[in-house]
Amino acid sequence: MKPANFRRLINLWPPYLLNSIRVQSIARDWSEARVVLHLRPWNRNIMRTQFGGNLFAMIDPMPMLLAMRQLGTHYHVWDKAAEIDFVAPGRSHVHATIRMPACAMDEIRSAAQTGDKVLRWFDIDICHADGSPVAHVRKQLYVRLKSQHR
Repeated sequence: MKPANFRRLINLWPPYLLNSIRVQSIARDWSEARVVLHLRPWNRNIMRTQFGGNLFAMIDPMPMLLAMRQLGTHYHVWDKAAEIDFVAPGRSHVHATIRMPACAMDEIRSAAQTGDKVLRWFDIDICHADGSPVAHVRKQLYVRLKSQHR
């Protein structure tokens, strides 16, 4: 599936659609995605700021999905762990750019050649339009070469 078609589909996924989360772009090589979370009356918290669960949800599936597309079908790719550090209140729309560079995927492929699991952390910042930070997310991926390809 082409990145543009995938972007259209994931924007219809209920956790994104109902919470005003939009994937704005996905790189042709699946190495990067830009996601925005719009602040709306139905998705803000009691303090009238971005709900923390939505800040996490906007990031949650993207590192795994981008890695799966780049690595291909010969690998198991799973989310292993995640951390979020809330830096400042999200008082407006926020965005994040998730980067999964080809060099990181090459390192994972190389480390997975033996059939052992590979654990790799990826860091993502969520920011206001002016670039000021709202949250810092870390996602750890689990990758393993499928047994028939060892």
